Amino acid sequence: MKWRKRGLIYAPSGNRWWARRYATLPTAHVVDARVLRVYFAALDDNQYGRIGYVDVAADDPQRILYETPEPVLNIGALGTFDDCGVNPSCVITIGGTTHLYYIGWQRAERVPYMLFIGLASSGDGGRTFRKHARVPLLDRTAEEPFSRSAPFVGRDDERFRMWYWSCQKWADEPGGVHYTNVIKTAESADGLAWRSRAEICIPLQGDDEYSVGRPWVVMDGVYRMWYSIRARSVPYRIGYAESHDGVQWVRKDEEAGIAVSESGWDSEMICYPCVVAAGGRTYMFYNGNRHGSTGFGYAVLEE
Repeated sequence: MKWRKRGLIYAPSGNRWWARRYATLPTAHVVDARVLRVYFAALDDNQYGRIGYVDVAADDPQRILYETPEPVLNIGALGTFDDCGVNPSCVITIGGTTHLYYIGWQRAERVPYMLFIGLASSGDGGRTFRKHARVPLLDRTAEEPFSRSAPFVGRDDERFRMWYWSCQKWADEPGGVHYTNVIKTAESADGLAWRSRAEICIPLQGDDEYSVGRPWVVMDGVYRMWYSIRARSVPYRIGYAESHDGVQWVRKDEEAGIAVSESGWDSEMICYPCVVAAGGRTYMFYNGNRHGSTGFGYAVLEE
C-alpha cells in the first residue's frame, strides 16, 4: 500500500470567531458524485472547540467549493460532557438522516480532560445538526471508568459496528499526568444502544507506545483499519491493521504506506486518518504538525 501526498487543503484564516486556529479531526462524507464534505474542529479565543466544514471537489479535494461561516455543532451547556468542545469523528447516513458521531470533551482538574462519545443528527444533508442527548452514548463503566471516545461507526449486515478509543489509565509520570489508550469495539442494533466487547482490538506495542486511537475502518471483505499512534520517543504516526472479524486484529504498521514529510506542514507528525472513496479514487484526509494547528491535507492511494 502506498499513499501519494497531494498537500494541504485547509487551515482557518483566523477571521471567524469560532475558528481562530486548528482544523483537527478531518471527517469526510460523500455528498454526491461531485462533492465531499469534510468536517473539522476549530478553536476559539478561549480554546473551546466547535465543528464546521468545507465542501471540496470530489475529483480535486484541494479545490474548496464552500466554507461554512458558522459552526454546525456547538459546545454543550455548562456541566455537560461536551461543554468545552465538540470534535467530529464519523458521519453516516441512514434512511435519509445524516448522523454525526462526535467527541465531546471537558477540561478537568487532576487530569487535562475527559472524552466521551456524542451523537447529533441532521435532516438537511449535514448542513446543521441537533444533538441526540445531553449525555454520552458510551459513558463510564466499571471496566472503562475513564474516557471512551473517537469512534468510527459503520453498518455491517444487520448491525452497527463501532471501534473507539478507550483510556485504560492515567498516571503521574515525569513531565506530568499521562494516559494509556487502546482501541476497543462495540455493537448495536440501532446505532443508539451499544454493547461493548471485552476484547482489545488494537493493543499497545512495547514500552514506548502509550496510545492508539481515532480508528477509521474500511469493510470490504477484510476489515482494514487506520489509526493514530503516540509514543514517548516519536510524535504521532499513522498505523494500519487487518482483521477477518473486526475483533481480532493483526497490526501491520509497516504497511500503512504514509509517513511524515521532509519539510512543511506535516513534517513533525501525521495523525487522525480518514479514508474515503470518491471521484474514482481513494483518499486519506489527515492532520499534520501539532495535531491540526497547521490544518488538514490529503493523500491518494496508488493502485
